[in-house]
Amino acid sequence: MSMTSETYIDFCFVRPELGGFANEINELLKQTFAKKRLNWFLEEKTMEGVEMVVAEIKGMSNWNSEDETIQYLEETAGDKFWEYLQGYKMFIYPVKRGCTSCGTH
Repeated sequence: MSMTSETYIDFCFVRPELGGFANEINELLKQTFAKKRLNWFLEEKTMEGVEMVVAEIKGMSNWNSEDETIQYLEETAGDKFWEYLQGYKMFIYPVKRGCTSCGTH
């Protein structure tokens, strides 16, 4: 049985300034996380001929660790995702079974 985990991921994507970067990142994230219950907020900045998008991703996933999440990304994310990705941080918190208050679950 697959447990669900609270999932928090921040990605930083960068490319030369072409316009419409947040829209492209949104499409990449839709493809990458198509079957996951995740939502994201994108913040786009432009400076000195470079575009940057910070993606804050939150939700529930079936990953039990950061390593599982990275493995999923390696298998699922496309070339553009990796080309643009400059940094990330992630926290995966598996939900524990039972209520832990009675000592029997």
